Amino acid sequence: MLARMLFQSWRFDLKRKLLAIVTLFLAAGLVSALLAVSIDIGDKMAKELKSYGANILIEPASNAALPDELNANISLSGQDFIDEKELPNIKDIFWRNNIVGFAPQLTAKVNASKTAEKNTALSLSVSILGTFFDHQIAIPDEEDYHTGQRIISPYWQVQGNWVNDENDDFGETIPVLVGRQLAKVNHWEIGDILYLNYQEKDFSAQSAVKIQGILTTGGMEDNQIVMPLSAAQALLGVEGKVQSVKVSALTVPENALSRKARANTDALDAEEYDRWYCTAYVSSISHQLEEAVSGAIVRPIWQVAASEGVVISKIQLLLSVVTLAAVIAAAMGIASLMSSSIIERSKEIGLMKALGAYPWQIMLLFYCEALLSALIGGILGCLAGWGLAKFIGTTLFGAPLSFAWIVIPCVLMLSILIALIGTWFPAHRIAKLYPVEVLYGRQ
Repeated sequence: MLARMLFQSWRFDLKRKLLAIVTLFLAAGLVSALLAVSIDIGDKMAKELKSYGANILIEPASNAALPDELNANISLSGQDFIDEKELPNIKDIFWRNNIVGFAPQLTAKVNASKTAEKNTALSLSVSILGTFFDHQIAIPDEEDYHTGQRIISPYWQVQGNWVNDENDDFGETIPVLVGRQLAKVNHWEIGDILYLNYQEKDFSAQSAVKIQGILTTGGMEDNQIVMPLSAAQALLGVEGKVQSVKVSALTVPENALSRKARANTDALDAEEYDRWYCTAYVSSISHQLEEAVSGAIVRPIWQVAASEGVVISKIQLLLSVVTLAAVIAAAMGIASLMSSSIIERSKEIGLMKALGAYPWQIMLLFYCEALLSALIGGILGCLAGWGLAKFIGTTLFGAPLSFAWIVIPCVLMLSILIALIGTWFPAHRIAKLYPVEVLYGRQ
């Protein structure tokens, strides 16, 4: 009998049922798309925010004892270094797959001129930066691993050509990049040959370099000559040594636990420590890097790390608000449709009550109608949400978002919940009235 009554209800009230399905379809489509985006937005945004640059800095442990201003003024002979052989250890931690890349750094002041003669009147003091551009490095279990500034600093803009330092095979003339401001002041152009001279105590060396590109970063690199690390080490007489390493890692936003660990790791109990250590917080990754790299201190670059967490948290909050608004709007729409449907069918309901139908039987009829609408609208909405999520991913990130299948049962349950909530008030109200009230229009 219930099935027959449902069939007759859909047969004679098809337009209103279709309107309810469309309402649930729109809500389910929007919610499924937003859930899919919210699940995958963390990784996608973290990768996009890598354009801010590295978020972790590795330095010699001795640097922690002195302010940055004093460290910058110490001559190379008085500085401590990180052994270049320690670099593969960066990819030998628990969160190794979250390490996007890294770039060692070596800076110093040298004399530059367009002639090979040393100490000429035309030579000037410039700062050089030795680093990896796109360098191949031996990493266990990862063949052909490349890392460098091209990976961790996508905001670097090069007019001309990047330096190819894959195998450090340069010949007699070293290819370099020159910062935009430095090139502008000295009227240097792509293709120019410069001679770099360095002398400290009894050590002196000279390198011929060729400007291969003009570099624009908006930072101190605009006033530097950026060259391959091995060439800078040879020029400065510090083979196999680096001053610091910038690391770009995918991290999750900070919360109360990570802030507690940031203040004092020793304050964590055993359970908190395990949970913090096994979560990709920037502080936990930094802690693991400090364990892996000998004689180093690892510090998060909080300006970058905090920005990533704040942006991702605000986007996820916005998605949650929009999802909640869609659910409320859909529930109100279903409630309005069911109320008008029940009012139009009041005589039918009154006759059912007069013939002995129980209130729960009348409510069951309306709940079953709502359930069918929810299932149809929810399934169609999931399909539409899958397409919308792919479109959003392709448009915003250049790659489709992965649609987690857990979204489908969640959206179906939500569609059913919306339909039942929208049906609850009008169905209970009419079911509690006496037959005479319904039949005489006193509801």
